[in-house]
Amino acid sequence: MIKNIRELVLYTDFEYGDILKDFTWIMENFEDASEQKTEIEERFYDVMHRLVELASSHGFEGNLWHNYLTFLMANNENAYSTACECKGAIEGSINKIARLDFEILRALFLYDFSGMERALPSPLYEVIFAYQNVDGNSKVFNKRIRNRICALSVKLAKTSDTEEFMDLVTQFYKDFGVGEIGLHKAFRVEHQKDGVKILPITNIAHVHLNDIVGYEIPKQKLIANTEAFVNGKEANNCLLFGDAGTGKSSSIKAIANQYYDRGLRLIEIYKHQFQDLSEVIAQIKNRNYKFIIYMDDLSFEEFEIEYKYLKAVIEGGLEKKPDNVLIYATSNRRHLVREKFSDKEERRDDLHASDTVQEKLSLVARFGVTIFFCAPDKKEFQNIVKVLAKKHGIQMQESKLLLEANKWELSHGGLSGRTAQQFINYLLGTTE
Repeated sequence: MIKNIRELVLYTDFEYGDILKDFTWIMENFEDASEQKTEIEERFYDVMHRLVELASSHGFEGNLWHNYLTFLMANNENAYSTACECKGAIEGSINKIARLDFEILRALFLYDFSGMERALPSPLYEVIFAYQNVDGNSKVFNKRIRNRICALSVKLAKTSDTEEFMDLVTQFYKDFGVGEIGLHKAFRVEHQKDGVKILPITNIAHVHLNDIVGYEIPKQKLIANTEAFVNGKEANNCLLFGDAGTGKSSSIKAIANQYYDRGLRLIEIYKHQFQDLSEVIAQIKNRNYKFIIYMDDLSFEEFEIEYKYLKAVIEGGLEKKPDNVLIYATSNRRHLVREKFSDKEERRDDLHASDTVQEKLSLVARFGVTIFFCAPDKKEFQNIVKVLAKKHGIQMQESKLLLEANKWELSHGGLSGRTAQQFINYLLGTTE
């Protein structure tokens, strides 16, 4: 007889927890199938249906019952799991409470289905507990996360006692984190009826810093600041500015990929969401991760006042910005807020013209590190094209390659790393 899941203290409020609730009800009642046969059979097939749907959407394979329970533990954010994320085992009474929960979860994990099979015979058991997925790619989780959960489920099935079971889960929290924030690299913000939600981006571009040809000095400045941040040292907010298509956004995505395993997470936010910034920071300030709030293509017109929300959050509000949060922004404008020649005429009537200028410059001054990305000259552009062509295995005489690249850039946006990549994409799509 299994322990009642209502005895769980920490591991409650599971996502997809209805499957656990219904499956454990079947475990407790299948022996009375003569009295409740119809209801038990209906629940049984409904639970099997939901397990298969979960496997399909998340890419699970093998023992789906084990995958499911492991998925619950990997995603459940509670007092124990969040304390262990990125740090590992902790001290205190919470360990004793967690051990009691793990005892129940391990009993569920190792549950003997032979009795249920006799009472509710079905060929589904053989399929569910040795499941082969048609498509290994996940629709919700990515393959990397799916593999980690499946690997942990196999290890948990081989544990000899509750202590070993608990140690494996705790080590997982240390290595990979817990919940959506632990398992995913990047996130977006959505304002819903019940508040501000931080939602995972499941398909972030797998760009790395080595993929960005050139720009060694700007990249090193970005790496140095991010290294300090990840290592718990003092670091600055960063503004990456310069010409279009020079790799500013790609560099920040590459930073997210490079430092994910060291606890760095990226949250993308747009300027119309700046009023939600305080709420976003409140949700992440006590987590054991480092967060970069990422603002792409940031700039403001004269009539836009959202930058004042950003100024207050970065520096100026009563509440200090948490040590685990930095702001990285990209822009084509050095000073972010648009200025026109006509502004000079207006300032002649301004009693305090210098104050008006300082108001517009004060936002960029709050970024401690500014990094300039300039468009490459012709020679640098050609070098980017050659490196990318070699990387993608394009076989073409160098003189012809550069001639075609020059023709391409004249009609496709000029000299930039983005134009070079678009030219290579064109060659990959048109050559055998």
